[in-house]
Amino acid sequence: MVKLIGMISQFNPSRVLVIGDFMLDTYTTGKIRRISPEAPVSVLHVQNEESRPGGAGNVVLNLVSLGASVTAVGRIGPDYAGEVILESLEREGVNVEGILVEKSFKTPVKNRLIAESQQVLRVDFEQVVPITEELEQLVVQKINGLMNDVQVVAISDYGKGFLSRSLLVTTIEMAKMKGIPVIVDPKGDDFTKYLSATVIKPNLAEAYAAAKLPTDTPLSQVAKTLLGFCNVKMLLITRSEIGMSLYYKDGSSFDFPVQSKEVKDVTGAGDTVLAVICIALANNIDIKYGAQLANIAAGIAIERIGCARIRISELAERLLEFDVESKIFDEEHLFALQQALQGKNYCVLGLDSAHGMSTALFKCIRKIVFENPERKLIVYVRDNFPDEEFVSLLSSLAEVDFIVLKCESLKNLCEIIHPQEVFVMEKGELLTLDHAKDLIAHKWMDLSEIG
Repeated sequence: MVKLIGMISQFNPSRVLVIGDFMLDTYTTGKIRRISPEAPVSVLHVQNEESRPGGAGNVVLNLVSLGASVTAVGRIGPDYAGEVILESLEREGVNVEGILVEKSFKTPVKNRLIAESQQVLRVDFEQVVPITEELEQLVVQKINGLMNDVQVVAISDYGKGFLSRSLLVTTIEMAKMKGIPVIVDPKGDDFTKYLSATVIKPNLAEAYAAAKLPTDTPLSQVAKTLLGFCNVKMLLITRSEIGMSLYYKDGSSFDFPVQSKEVKDVTGAGDTVLAVICIALANNIDIKYGAQLANIAAGIAIERIGCARIRISELAERLLEFDVESKIFDEEHLFALQQALQGKNYCVLGLDSAHGMSTALFKCIRKIVFENPERKLIVYVRDNFPDEEFVSLLSSLAEVDFIVLKCESLKNLCEIIHPQEVFVMEKGELLTLDHAKDLIAHKWMDLSEIG
């Protein structure tokens, strides 16, 4: 079985071109204390208001959080909302050369009113305005130049008129000629405009509508229909609280159940999925593993109000919570461990698997955890060929957060991060060392000789 957390170690800096509908998401939060005397409606006492790029902009922000270098292509209006989007993206280091201003266009704004962590109303300021022929030609020229230095193209279609059929066809054809995969988050019931894309990622309702099939039709038949007339390699259907399903042109498929602690708001979860799939394909990770990672990232996103940005460190930490085998790290997976430890306090306990599981070991582990319950515990297994059963038993302990195997792994890890304390167990007693490197200085010596 492929170790899923190992996929995160393959997340190298990626270059992604995001093309789509940019809008401004505003969040007005407060408390509802009374009913209006003017009408039978709640009165929201506003305590805070913030704005950030939404739509394709949320895809961009998620990609940046995942370590990608992003180039954005879209349109804004000559207005305050457009300025906020542009300035926000520039602060994030996004290449905004492809964000163009259309004089007659008004930047879409979605204002979400939130009380007690619940969205009570959304106010939209927007109009669907087809892109002008003049602007479309300019966009095509921009895309042609900007596409030369990217690994993946993401199309985020929110149906606001920017992505015309001709612009989509031209973009996908250019990417195809350059051998660049294209992932589409579609809109509407006509998917033929995304012909020959690599992956199309509709939600359940969009999939049925585009296939022109009744809702009692098996999803496999819907997928077969869409894959046929869209001529795409893969179809990834997001299914809200059920999870997502991946379909291939050859008829094979995979289902991924949602993994979330609490569903608060599904807003923007599709953008998170699109971003993670882009990162996976940019790093040549098989899409079925990319879909699993995207599914977990979306599970984190829906636990928050509004559009959420998911970071690699959060993804790594969630993977560890769902799979005890993911606690085990060797050389190949140290990047994921580094991400999971970001901003956390931790200590290291050195062990030899030859000592085996014992009451003394349990007492030592619990003593460390009792002294500081908030601190993460890394167990370093010193021997080159540790007993598999010993490691498996260690990973099953709730008190053990991470397990590092092999001397070289710990050496490399210690050059990056620094534990608060370092311990070894000798004759049933817990001893403190000066530095984690002391654990590997004499790897074949008895622990009693170290220090």
